[in-house]
Amino acid sequence: MNTKTIHCGLHVFVTVIAMGLAGCASMNTVTESPSVEGTAWVLSSLPGRSPVPGATPTVRFEAGRVTGSDGCNRFSLPFTAHGSQIEIGPLGPSTQMACAESTMEQAKAFSSALLTARSFRRGDGTLELLNADRVVVATLVSQAQSLAGSSWSVLNINNGRQAVVGLVSDSTITMAFDTEGRVSGTTGCNRYTAAYSAEGDTLRFSSVAATRRACDNRALQEQEEAFLRALESVATLRFEGDWLDLRQKDGAMSVLLERKR
Repeated sequence: MNTKTIHCGLHVFVTVIAMGLAGCASMNTVTESPSVEGTAWVLSSLPGRSPVPGATPTVRFEAGRVTGSDGCNRFSLPFTAHGSQIEIGPLGPSTQMACAESTMEQAKAFSSALLTARSFRRGDGTLELLNADRVVVATLVSQAQSLAGSSWSVLNINNGRQAVVGLVSDSTITMAFDTEGRVSGTTGCNRYTAAYSAEGDTLRFSSVAATRRACDNRALQEQEEAFLRALESVATLRFEGDWLDLRQKDGAMSVLLERKR
């Protein structure tokens, strides 16, 4: 037999085997799904319905737990995820507020979507939860994480006496964050301004200054003083749907705000 022919045949044989092995390797390669750990989302839609205005459900996946709001009550559930597979539940502790009927119906549907989810699909700023039949049971969008250019109304303030309180009747406190590191608004009596520095989940206010108009009554004066003190105590921030939660270093709430529409 011709030696050249043997060498050529051997070369072809080796090439075919190598191609086969490469094909097997590519068939066994699994594309990793992006993890949900450390992400936060806001409900975009449930099958056949849109979120109730002012009651948007939220979720945050962190350290093996899903926390957030169903639009009415807060919840905390365990979760496990492997690749694109996910399992959430069982039901855990939650607040027990009563809400409008439409909000309660949405909360029930959202909770059901979480508990029946068996896989997820992440896109460009979206998260779809799918049930065991691969049917989408909830679509969510990424939670906005930037203060710059946002405006808020204050809902609750730490009064400095170990209590978080609502605002004085018929009063308004606002916060507007610009893109230059300044925040401004009204205390309910006076205009104020301050510098802010935000990085990740940390937030600091400094150089707080306000006009000196006399408040109409003592309650408004005390509220203004409590608010300005609360600003100086802020150490962290957390976005949750249309809410902004500002907290002290020890985790105590400083100010709770709602996004202005």
